Amino acid sequence: MTLTLLESLSLPGDPAKVNEDAFGHDAQAAVVIDGATPLGDSLMPGPSDAAWIAQFGARRLLAHLRDGIGARKALRAALADTQKSFEALRRAPPEEIWQTPCASMMMAVPDEGSVEFLWFGDCAALIKQGETAMTVVGETMDKRAAEAQRAQALAKEKNLSPAAGLSRQEFIGALRASRNRINSGNSWLFSPEVKAASHVSHRVVKAAPGSTLLLVSDGFLALASDYGAYSVDGLMAAAMTKGLKALGEELRAIEAGDAGGDKFPRFKKSDDATALLLKFS
Repeated sequence: MTLTLLESLSLPGDPAKVNEDAFGHDAQAAVVIDGATPLGDSLMPGPSDAAWIAQFGARRLLAHLRDGIGARKALRAALADTQKSFEALRRAPPEEIWQTPCASMMMAVPDEGSVEFLWFGDCAALIKQGETAMTVVGETMDKRAAEAQRAQALAKEKNLSPAAGLSRQEFIGALRASRNRINSGNSWLFSPEVKAASHVSHRVVKAAPGSTLLLVSDGFLALASDYGAYSVDGLMAAAMTKGLKALGEELRAIEAGDAGGDKFPRFKKSDDATALLLKFS
């Protein structure tokens, strides 16, 4: 099978700042990468370490997949490229893990009668087959619920609105402590660390030509996972009928109506939001 792009959308969380999501696609693969918001000064050239790793990772993954080496080997090679580039270009080695650029990722590679998915973190994939069959790949729904509870608890402790911002001094210590736990235990992300390839989540899903695939970052899936505007099935149906642009406008309208995060607890008013709608043929 091959992939055909129907529509794509990638919105920055703040129009005045760089979009730290990235995506890539061709007939043989598609990927969405969501750079983790930096919690301090950048180590890399450019506007954002998170944007760098997302954009660099998407390019290198697709480049290696085009070599026909398979999804797992392509991931390992892209991580090796990322590690080499980070070590060559960074201003100084990170003193703590939280300074290391990292990202969530969802990659889809179709084969005959199936799709192979590799992922880190809280990006997700929705597959629609026929009239009723829907498959969700990833753990984003559970991860987002836990994140909302964490934002609410920390905001209550600090007596702030939840969406006060990741850079707030009252939040930064707890957020850095949490980020320091990446690439250990079960908390691995796309990062300048080749051994992360051995900890990627993996699933193969049977799929037939004509099936539809929606790859999303957590900022877009928030329509279902955080805000309850749609069920997962409803979000896929809306993507196919309304289109991604209209859903992006709905997303931002919901967030504008709850700018402080009091109704929907979160650390930022709006997150970067990316979605790819594709069809198998």
